[in-house]
Amino acid sequence: MLISTSRKPSQNTRKFCKILARVTDSTPVNRGKMNMRELLLKALEVDEYNLAIVNEVKGNPSRVSFYSNKGELLLTIIVGVTMDNEKTNFAPSRLKIVSQVRELDILSDILDLDLVHKAEDNYILVSESDDSLARIRFVNKFGEKLKFQINVKKVLEVSND
Repeated sequence: MLISTSRKPSQNTRKFCKILARVTDSTPVNRGKMNMRELLLKALEVDEYNLAIVNEVKGNPSRVSFYSNKGELLLTIIVGVTMDNEKTNFAPSRLKIVSQVRELDILSDILDLDLVHKAEDNYILVSESDDSLARIRFVNKFGEKLKFQINVKKVLEVSND
């Protein structure tokens, strides 16, 4: 997946994109003046088949929209994020998704990862949350959850393909 931002992103949004790209084995790209068509062409150029655009409110990541390489909107989520300056002990090789929120099972298709009920190695845990719709956590092979997490407040758009 190619990950980019809205135009003129804040430092927090750029940092979020870099960490998200690292833990999902995706490709981050600085948007600059690229329009949507140019971003989709860039994704194909670097052999990525989906695109994530991170928008912000008041300098913080607030919405992530996922598109296919044909420009079709697959999913839009309203998010809050928790980040830290920790060095992540997380290798995305053989990454899987463990999801407890059916509405977000589509992430396995978007990220091209296996959706499983239980994982041993590095995995993405999509769990229910008391204060939001879902919480996306990243768990390393030692069973440690990274401080980096995405709180999904609302799902705006889901592709029904």
